[in-house]
Amino acid sequence: MTKKLIIIILISFVLCGCKQEEKTIPEKKEEQTVRPERKDTINMEIKSSAFENEGMIPSEYTCDGKNISPQFKWENIPDHTKSLALICDDPDAPAGDWVHWVIFNIPPDVTELEENIPPGKELKNGTVQGLNDFRKNGYGGPCPPSGTHRYYFKLFALDIMLAPDANAKKSDLLDAMQGHILAQAQIMGKYKRQ
Repeated sequence: MTKKLIIIILISFVLCGCKQEEKTIPEKKEEQTVRPERKDTINMEIKSSAFENEGMIPSEYTCDGKNISPQFKWENIPDHTKSLALICDDPDAPAGDWVHWVIFNIPPDVTELEENIPPGKELKNGTVQGLNDFRKNGYGGPCPPSGTHRYYFKLFALDIMLAPDANAKKSDLLDAMQGHILAQAQIMGKYKRQ
């Protein structure tokens, strides 16, 4: 009788211990941010010779000037990158987010977009320019109706080439990139019309 009682008590302690342990394990939360697969991709950077991050964009890159695209250069692209994509948008537009540039399938060995990328659907190296919110393929510079607006140039390193659809908009690009972003970087410039 005593042995059976001791065994029952031991089994009870073991079962109670397991239940308590289960309760203390925190639930796994869904990750909300894009995390690079490798540590060396965290430092991907994008810069421009036209303006500093959070600086003012010169008028030549806007509707008040030549309306040409600024120069951009990047570094620390992940090793397994198959293509790059860049989106420029203005979250301060009166109607909500206004897209100024959608450009993708940039070859991974390209480290720079030169100033004044010509408008059009496809560049010589296979890079594709989708539709901006001006309904044109290519860059459309800042042209805020009032106040100072922020313009985010977001660079994405992808593990795939995207379908070369020149009718692609920002939403199409974001859908296609889902699950394929290795790293991202951004630079933001501001503009206010005089």
